[in-house]
Amino acid sequence: MGKSKALPQRTQRARGRACFVLGMIWLMTTGVGWAQSGEPGQTPAQSSGQGSGQTGGQLPEAPDESKKRSDNPVVMTKDAATAGLKKARDWESGWIAGIYVGRNRKLVTPTAEEREEIYLKQTLTTPEAYMKRMFAALIDQARGTPYQWGGGWGGYGKRFASREGQFVAANSLAALGNAKLGYEVRYDQCKCEGKWARTRHAFIRNLVTYDRSEEHLRPQWALYGGAFAGGMISTAWKPGSHNAFAEGGQAAVEQIGWGTLLNFFTEFSREINRKQGVR
Repeated sequence: MGKSKALPQRTQRARGRACFVLGMIWLMTTGVGWAQSGEPGQTPAQSSGQGSGQTGGQLPEAPDESKKRSDNPVVMTKDAATAGLKKARDWESGWIAGIYVGRNRKLVTPTAEEREEIYLKQTLTTPEAYMKRMFAALIDQARGTPYQWGGGWGGYGKRFASREGQFVAANSLAALGNAKLGYEVRYDQCKCEGKWARTRHAFIRNLVTYDRSEEHLRPQWALYGGAFAGGMISTAWKPGSHNAFAEGGQAAVEQIGWGTLLNFFTEFSREINRKQGVR
């Protein structure tokens, strides 16, 4: 008899721990999405008993199956976690694509305040500003450059800090240059059709941008000038002997690759989302 009474308690505790773990996953995967939307999900319905018309001899009405499902914490946690994972996979949410102008929107010259907001989002205040540097540092870690920083988490941390410092310097100089020239700093999705035409647009727009009129294309002087200067500045903290001009040239070449890849993801973000089942 003692074992038969203890078994339900152990089962309940196991279920409670499982719900707690699922709840933690739910909070981690959906916290950002809820913070942006302001909708923290469903809450269990509360019955007030008013207007039911029940009397002492009547049986209560059968509960609504949909309400029973919505009140189930396990089902709620599973649905919320699924929604959170889809949110995290959404390229257009800003994790990869960043700030851009959609194909159905007209380019309008950004104001000084808008430029400042774009700069902060592209450099400091959004996840994508750090994720790209994390990936670049991972490549440096695999290549073992600079070798003086060694391996492990310590070496990776130094490589990430180096990449981040180089990027902040480059992006700050590029933002100042584009503001002075009045150049467009956002990518605009192609209004054309066809994969080749859109791919070509993604590549070309990494090399040229619109001037203050938003009609005439000009070379990306500020973007590549900032990348070159950022590469030169990075030699100040890298160990060993480095040629500043060589580091600047390498950074400018990397901008061609990274910029084109980013534009490609931004251009085809809708198709990527559909392939993942997000939209």
